[in-house]
Amino acid sequence: MRSPTGRRPSLFPQPVPFRPMSTMTIGDVIELIGRTAPFEKAASWDPVGLQLGDPDRTAVRVAVCHEVTESVVSAVEADPVDLLVSYHPLLFRPTNRLVAGRSPAGRAYRLLHAGAALAVAHTNYDAAPGGVADALAEALGIEDTAGFGPAGSGDNVKIVTFVPESHVERIAEAMGRAGAGRIGNYRAASFRSEGIGAFQPESWANPTSGDVDRLNRESEIRLEMIAARSAEAAVVAALVELHPYEEPAYDIYERRGNDALVGRVGRPPGGTSVRSFAQLVAARLGGETRLSWASADLNLVAVVPGSGADFIDAAVATGARALVTGDVSHHQARRAIDLGLSIIDPGHTRTERPGVVGLYNLIADAVSDAVDLTGIDPSPWEGVR
Repeated sequence: MRSPTGRRPSLFPQPVPFRPMSTMTIGDVIELIGRTAPFEKAASWDPVGLQLGDPDRTAVRVAVCHEVTESVVSAVEADPVDLLVSYHPLLFRPTNRLVAGRSPAGRAYRLLHAGAALAVAHTNYDAAPGGVADALAEALGIEDTAGFGPAGSGDNVKIVTFVPESHVERIAEAMGRAGAGRIGNYRAASFRSEGIGAFQPESWANPTSGDVDRLNRESEIRLEMIAARSAEAAVVAALVELHPYEEPAYDIYERRGNDALVGRVGRPPGGTSVRSFAQLVAARLGGETRLSWASADLNLVAVVPGSGADFIDAAVATGARALVTGDVSHHQARRAIDLGLSIIDPGHTRTERPGVVGLYNLIADAVSDAVDLTGIDPSPWEGVR
């Protein structure tokens, strides 16, 4: 089944070729997505990857949706699939019960009852080459694009400590329970390397090993684990509590090398003003578009799919004179005007829509039977005139 437009938009070029398999598992489909949009690139708060189901089950029929709404679940119940791939996560927070009802947990219960697994590709897919940001820029005719705005700017840290081999497993497990070692679909992820630690205890110290007032050398393991900044204090506390040394050594590094750029900036179609470009946005994405006008000139335009008001400063830093994004508040728009940045807001859903169609196309090329649910109930808003 193809996109309801009847054509295949070139919104999602695959940077890594994937050879379709005669029999794919749910895990294979998730691997396919991860080849183009690595799950470790997701923001630390984002529960991407497999949310429900068995990765070893066969995936013959796969549906793609924008968000797991009541209507989407009803469609899956009426016409069952092996796997539902959603752009927006269904379960953002841990839940202690799955019972029927109009709630994320209730929809998860219904999907399980219908025999459908659920996988999510969200912020990892936003910034991927050919992903949601690129698809939005392409849909609006923006050329010569470059990335901006790290998705995980400052929200991840790497915690490194040095531990005797006898204590490595206990400390790694404790750090994991405190929130470290989570990368996309994986938990308990760590890196370990052997080395020699040297230290000279003062005469009043109480060393676990070695002699005071002498330079001692001990075989140690360098243990590295990634953690969300919000979990940093808990992870360090777990490390210190179980570490055998009187003064445990540890380092905390800002983790920027793996940050994904969720925005795109480039040249708009030639000779256009801010107002005429806003009209182009409305025509191409459909629906009502809000314009917060700061300047008539438009040399560069920035786009951030979804809710992008947090990237106003980053957009200004690129030299853009307009930002296309959704969910911009009154006060955020006022601030953007003060900075000389026009805001073009077609809504959260419409800025993501081109990329979600691209996600469907990616999967439709690989599985035996793809079901397009991307147009079902994508937005909670309805315009009233």
